[in-house]
Amino acid sequence: MAKTIGIISIKGGVGKTTTVSNLGSVLANDFGKRVLLVDANFSAPNLGLHLGIVEPEKSMHHVLAGKADIRSAIHKHDNGFDVLPSSLIPKKIDPLKLRTKLSALKDDYDVVLLDSSPALNEEMLATMMASDELLVVTTPDYPTLSCTMNATRIAKKRGTPITGLILNKVRNKNYELGLDQVEAAVELPVLAVLPDEVRVLEALSKSIPASAHIPSADFAVEYKKLAAALIGENFTDARFKSKIKGVFTRNLSKADVNKTLLRNERVGE
Repeated sequence: MAKTIGIISIKGGVGKTTTVSNLGSVLANDFGKRVLLVDANFSAPNLGLHLGIVEPEKSMHHVLAGKADIRSAIHKHDNGFDVLPSSLIPKKIDPLKLRTKLSALKDDYDVVLLDSSPALNEEMLATMMASDELLVVTTPDYPTLSCTMNATRIAKKRGTPITGLILNKVRNKNYELGLDQVEAAVELPVLAVLPDEVRVLEALSKSIPASAHIPSADFAVEYKKLAAALIGENFTDARFKSKIKGVFTRNLSKADVNKTLLRNERVGE
C-alpha cells in the first residue's frame, strides 16, 4: 500500500511545491516507484502550474465535490509520475474528505505526496489527517523558522508523525541560520539542505521538475539522497567531484547523517 507523505509549511514561498514535484520525479525516475502527486492547496493551487497542467477538465475540486471519480481526475505526466491537480478557480468543497477519497488509490501507488496549503486552515488539517507522515519545508531565516515551529507544534498535536525538516534556499551566508540552530529550535532533524539555485526557476519556466532538467546538479542529487532515505534504499553519488571530495574527507554532513539514520530505520520496518 502507498505511503502518503504530506509536505507542509505555513509560510508561502519556501519551496513546498517545488519539493513535491522534485521528490516525485526522482522517486519515479531514479527509484522506479509508482508515484502520485496531489495538489491539496485547494485555495491557491500551484502544483498543476509547476507541471504544465493549466486548466484540468477534472480536478481534486471535482472529486471532493462528488462530481468526478478520483481516477478520472488523474493526469499522466511525461516525467513518469501521476498528478491530481486542483482547479485554479476554486469551487466549494469539503477538504476533510481528502483522506477518504485518497484511500481508494492506496493499492495503485508506492508513494503519494501531498502539496498542502501554506495556511492554518481546514486544508492544512486535511493534509495532516490524510498523511502517514509529514515533511516540513523551511528556509534559514527567523520569520520562516517561527512559522516552522508553529507548524510542527500543530502537527504534533494532531498526532501525525513528522519525519524531519527540509532546509531550502540556502545560500551559505553568515546572516543565515545554521542547520544546528534550526534543529535546536524545532527539535526535529534536518534531512536535506537545498541550495538557492536559479536553475530551479529555469526548469519552472519549462514546466518540468528541476531534478529532471539538470539531474547532476547539487540540488538534484540532494533530492535523490532524501528520496532514497524515505524509502529505505541506497543512493550513491557517482559524480566525479563527489568521488574526489570523498578522497579528502570521510566526514558526512549532519543532514547526511540524519538521512542515513532514517534510511536504516526504514530498512528495519
